[in-house]
Amino acid sequence: MTLQQLRYISKIINCGSFNEAAHQLYTAQSTLSSAVKELENEFHIEIFNRTPHGISLTAEGAEFLSYARQILEQTELLEQRYLNRPPQKQLCAISTQHYAFAVEAFVALIQEADSEEYKFTLRETRTHDIIEDVSTFRSELGILYLNDFNRNVLLKLLKEKHLVFCPLFNARPHVFLNCHHPLAEQKMLTLQDLAPFPRLSFEQGEHNSFYYSEEILSTEEAAKSIYVSDRATLFNLLIGLNGYTLCSGVLNSTLNGNSIISVPLKSNEQMQIGWIYNPKAKLSRPAAHYLQKLKGILQQDGFQVLS
Repeated sequence: MTLQQLRYISKIINCGSFNEAAHQLYTAQSTLSSAVKELENEFHIEIFNRTPHGISLTAEGAEFLSYARQILEQTELLEQRYLNRPPQKQLCAISTQHYAFAVEAFVALIQEADSEEYKFTLRETRTHDIIEDVSTFRSELGILYLNDFNRNVLLKLLKEKHLVFCPLFNARPHVFLNCHHPLAEQKMLTLQDLAPFPRLSFEQGEHNSFYYSEEILSTEEAAKSIYVSDRATLFNLLIGLNGYTLCSGVLNSTLNGNSIISVPLKSNEQMQIGWIYNPKAKLSRPAAHYLQKLKGILQQDGFQVLS
């Protein structure tokens, strides 16, 4: 085993393919394949599943990667301390449902990055894709919510993918409206109040099950429904069409301005928003730092952080 081989493994995972890793490393794909094969033979394990659709880590590979990253991080610290080498490029990828606080924490992470070079990725994406991203190590952690309706289904899927859900905070359902909406002055709203207006939701693609919905009470019928794929479009439609969406109620005026407001929804439902990760893979320093920023922002907003 060599450090170069471990660096190759880490690079392949970060790039998602042997071909792209070889391209970025300016080396032949066969060189990477040979390095991986040598490690697999040395440790009597299979690191990657190889399919026509790409690669993914095996369970053994996930555990191996966790140890490899620890070795590489400690090696980097030694080189910085004794060889005066600058920090290497920081890498971090997060997948999340469409939450302003997740973006705010990402901004804080980048603002405090202690490296002259970094490659950070934030994916605001569909629920199923978040789970897939974390299970295949495309992202180190994911952010999504559970409630009484989707909990059993999503936890079963997470268990099948060998992922763990860690609660961050509990939130009561709220309604996002534009500040000039006819219902904007109400202290609390009901679904009946909202019935005349378009309901906006994030579409979930081929996995368009109610269990994957980002919006609570997704099984409740709405006469007018609009599905979008990004938060900016949703906010524009909230303003342009007097639409509404159901959410956790956490807003960030710095990022989103003051044109969108949050009003409590009369409901006994509760959302538990948390993060998912693979317990066999240790979080990188940037990912752990992101998690700290996320918790700090939630505490500043008055939420009790659960883990």
